[in-house]
Amino acid sequence: MSAILGYCRVSTTDQSLNLQRDALTTAGCFRIWEEVASGADKDRPQLQQLLDNLREGDVLAIWRLDRLGRNLGHLIDTVNLIETKGATLRSITEGIDTSTIGGRLTYNIFGSLAAFERDLVKERTMAGLAAARARGRIGGQPPKIDAAKARQITRMLHDGTPKTEIASVLGIGRATLYRHLSTLTP
Repeated sequence: MSAILGYCRVSTTDQSLNLQRDALTTAGCFRIWEEVASGADKDRPQLQQLLDNLREGDVLAIWRLDRLGRNLGHLIDTVNLIETKGATLRSITEGIDTSTIGGRLTYNIFGSLAAFERDLVKERTMAGLAAARARGRIGGQPPKIDAAKARQITRMLHDGTPKTEIASVLGIGRATLYRHLSTLTP
């Protein structure tokens, strides 16, 4: 037997779940999971519990898409998970129902937009790296130990200065110093 299961979320305790709860109740939700958590927070126990309870034929109802996830990629992943369970998603405010042809079209448009966004970010990153390389920059953070510091380390080690003191004097972490020393040939 299939059921309509609801999920509502607010970001802070100052906000009220009443509007969402009322809309989900009117939509015929059998049970509603409620949560106070940021949309960006991936650790949402109530959402996870709801997803664990979804069965084939169930409908996960939400008031608005942004209640399920603020990030489009995360939202797409969640809807994919819902579909692998044989369930569907219904967003009351946006009128999206993935059990209908129009709802599937809207969902696929969102999926295409997410892929487009990922490709744009990748393209911009690659262009930025290419421009930096053209200016002689290799990328990443500049080395913490330059040639002058490397010479100072060698002198201090030769003088018997403890490694902890060397790191402190040069303003570098001990792990950075040990990584540098591991690259030197004995």
